[in-house]
Amino acid sequence: FLTMSRLAGGVIHRYIRSGEIVKTVAVIVAGGTGKRMGHDSAKQYLMLGAIPIIVHTLRAFEKASLVHDIVLVVPAHDIDYVKISVVELYGISKVKHIISGGAKRQDSVKNGLEAVSNDCSVVVIHDGVRPFVSAELINTSVMKAIEAGAVTVGVPVKDTVKSVTGDGIVKETLDRQELWLTQTPQTFTREIIQQAYRRAYEDNFYGTDEASLVERMNVKIIMMNGSYENIKITTPEDLALGEFILKKRGVIS
Repeated sequence: FLTMSRLAGGVIHRYIRSGEIVKTVAVIVAGGTGKRMGHDSAKQYLMLGAIPIIVHTLRAFEKASLVHDIVLVVPAHDIDYVKISVVELYGISKVKHIISGGAKRQDSVKNGLEAVSNDCSVVVIHDGVRPFVSAELINTSVMKAIEAGAVTVGVPVKDTVKSVTGDGIVKETLDRQELWLTQTPQTFTREIIQQAYRRAYEDNFYGTDEASLVERMNVKIIMMNGSYENIKITTPEDLALGEFILKKRGVIS
């Protein structure tokens, strides 16, 4: 028996598990285009080791034992293609809904959250073009979210970071010990993330990630170690690095 209560913006969020399976749904957002890649095809469908990038991502969630269902968010005109040429062709059994995205990433995640059923307790949100996430990392983020309510993954910055004015003048050197590069998955109890989105739209606020919306409610978010290989593929250089990672892992020669 486990009870977690959290005060967030004056609202008590209570999560209770009592001898039941904790249902977890992953919302995977794959609504990008191929503009920065220089391709006509959207980046999530580009081949990485002879398999579409999005398939690598979906397979990680397929292997994650603590994830039960997947809501896949794609451009509206791609829904039929994704159903046949991605989900069915590669046998991704956990995908329960394929829905259309919105104008911005935050809108796409909002659409995905609206497809999450009320019997879900934990929501994992992930970028469709982060194909090197591991099932272990996904499962760990779910367990930490059950305990703490809100979790993001990331890695410490390696380089010196400076704050710079708009006209290119260095203002100060920031404390590298306190700086992390944030990745996905970002994992929350359903009540916390749904309320964060409601408040964001009430206030016409657009954040850079899900955690930024939750931060506005003064909810403590746990940062857990991700992986430097958990890259987001958005440019041709990222695609080349992805091929290198596959070779390093022995997936391709």
